[in-house]
Amino acid sequence: MTTRRSEVVFIDGVRTPFGRASDKGMFARTRADDLLVSAIIGLLERNPTIPHDRIDDVVIGAATQTGDQGLTLGRVAAILAGLPRSVPGFSVDRMCAGAMTATAMAAGSIGFGMYELALVGGVEHMGRHPIASGADPNPRFLTERLVGEEALVMGATAERIHDRFPHLTKQRADHFAFRSQEKAAAAYAAGDIQRDLIPVAHATDAGWNLAVRDELPRPDTTVTALATLKTPFRPHGRVTAGNASGLTDGATAALIGSASLAEELRLVPRMRLVSYAFAGVDPEIMGIGPIPATEKALRLAGLRMSDIDCFELNEAFAVQVLSLLDHYDIPDDDPRVNPWGGAIAMGHPLAASGVRLLIQLSRHFQKHPEYRYGLASMCVGLGQGATMIWENLSSKARKR
Repeated sequence: MTTRRSEVVFIDGVRTPFGRASDKGMFARTRADDLLVSAIIGLLERNPTIPHDRIDDVVIGAATQTGDQGLTLGRVAAILAGLPRSVPGFSVDRMCAGAMTATAMAAGSIGFGMYELALVGGVEHMGRHPIASGADPNPRFLTERLVGEEALVMGATAERIHDRFPHLTKQRADHFAFRSQEKAAAAYAAGDIQRDLIPVAHATDAGWNLAVRDELPRPDTTVTALATLKTPFRPHGRVTAGNASGLTDGATAALIGSASLAEELRLVPRMRLVSYAFAGVDPEIMGIGPIPATEKALRLAGLRMSDIDCFELNEAFAVQVLSLLDHYDIPDDDPRVNPWGGAIAMGHPLAASGVRLLIQLSRHFQKHPEYRYGLASMCVGLGQGATMIWENLSSKARKR
């Protein structure tokens, strides 16, 4: 049997608003799988011409796979969302890169000709499932010094990056965080973010309410205020709640498929996958993971960083993004980087975030048809990085 290789395209993507992960957050009484189902149903409703029985798989990322995020979440969500029982599904875990890994795995099957269409995404209810909740790290990690103690505390790994690169100062991190809040507020004011948000009904003490925007942004943030925040991971440290992503609850969902299927169904995909890569680094400084992952993705694509027109970099910590920008001599305030802000403003519901990056990257392509290549990247717990490179399908971009 011969296989038919296919180009992989991003058709559409949505997300729920991201809620604050606390007992007072807007999704405190909402199940994780219900958040995911809301995103999936919203995605399918706005793509009514796609036959549901043509979906070859549902691949969902979740960093904590227990309780309402367990039981093979991709299959559970497919059934709850009303997809035909013939549509299979499964879940993956690569911590923060769950949704990006789900996208890469499904894309590999599409590119190899085994699938034509996949629904991918991620969910994390960090209010119900805090980071590493229920985990039982092997004691050999520490007793045999396989990793340092900092490796199991993400904020401590960010402090280690500050240690290693003293020029990545707290002042730079705070200013980057301020700009993230500022850009997110401007994007909301322009209506850029709302068009890919799926409203979610949620219970409150007073009854029911409708979540229509992220709960975390602080548009009134100032650099002066950021400078006064406590450093919880070490005395006189540099990582604060202000220059790191907030703990949030949320879900993302996207449709990717073969270019031939998109043509058959008369869909207008937003972008084409060029390459993806994952890489490992020392767990104690996991935030530099995007650097080798990006180097590998660029090499596989036959591109240089100068070819990239737009970046969506997950702001787990400001210093982590700054380390990648410095590596490639990109200014902190380069307008190509996170044009609508990032996780510092919107939040980072772990495994859901990768698809948020892709949604926003695809929108930048639509807004700027002259852009040709875009890059999405994120650091991953226990010392990993993930990067995807996409091409704008605008005829103007491809003629460059």
